[in-house]
Amino acid sequence: MRKLSYVLPTAALLALATALTTGAAPGPARVSTAFTLPGAKVYPEGIAADSRTGTVYVGSYADGTVYRARPGARAAEVFLPSGTDGRHTANGLRVDARGRLWVTDSTAGVAVYDTATGERLAHFEVADTATPHFVNDLTITPDGTAYLTDSFRAVIYRVTPAQLRAGSGTLTAAYDLSGQITPGPPGSVSLNGITADPAGRYLLTVDMTAGELHRVDLATGALSRVTLTGGDLKAADGLDLAPGGTLRAAHNTSNTLTRWQLTPDGTRARLLHTLTDPDLQIPTTLARTPGRTLVVRSQFDKGGPLTPSTGTPTTFSVASVRGL
Repeated sequence: MRKLSYVLPTAALLALATALTTGAAPGPARVSTAFTLPGAKVYPEGIAADSRTGTVYVGSYADGTVYRARPGARAAEVFLPSGTDGRHTANGLRVDARGRLWVTDSTAGVAVYDTATGERLAHFEVADTATPHFVNDLTITPDGTAYLTDSFRAVIYRVTPAQLRAGSGTLTAAYDLSGQITPGPPGSVSLNGITADPAGRYLLTVDMTAGELHRVDLATGALSRVTLTGGDLKAADGLDLAPGGTLRAAHNTSNTLTRWQLTPDGTRARLLHTLTDPDLQIPTTLARTPGRTLVVRSQFDKGGPLTPSTGTPTTFSVASVRGL
């Protein structure tokens, strides 16, 4: 199988895994289209669902546009146009408990928006921009603290509620995993998706190149590697952790979704189900909504940031997956 690489706007190449080895047989395809995204070169990456309203937000990796799909809509609309506040990309998205939309820009940092008006409420930038960085995904803990991964520096940044109230600041590393991750090929991606224990005890973040899952104890700061049984998390991009310890992952270049069961302390995970379907179209991340999982169809391999290109993209959309 040919190797695919991310091509960043900075022209750096990220080596991504192109195959996924798991111990579970693929399940039957349960993939349909939830809604479409307007535009010929959207190349979406992040997604966030507002549990209060049912509205879903999707970000464009290509130009930073953020789209909004209202409940029941079959087509999304532009919520934050390309270039808003100088935003170049829209990678990780999350809606916090107060309905504020967090959007990461891989080239700069993260911004926070009012979902009612689109007004930017706060922004935080990476320090030392001369050093390679790639602000990727984020999660928010029950106390309102946001944690963000940097795929080049293998660190996790933190934004506290007090910093959010201040409105702006510098992103500084709260946890450095560079000494814990398995060394990968030069230029490869390390940390990508991140999710938080619903009780606020720990964070989980995936090293998509090594296929490993890392745990951060929020009480002690201790770093550890989660023991995986039945498979690995190679090419894993977005993560979603539900109450009860159900962890779902989107594996991009293998067009695969997996479901895992965590132990109560989050130190071990067992693979329960694998779904592989080309109709997932390079899934980058996912969000759980009542009765289904929404999955971003990035089509990164169709003239997007994956090389070589395998053709021309079709209509960009978000998939609905049932039974995962």
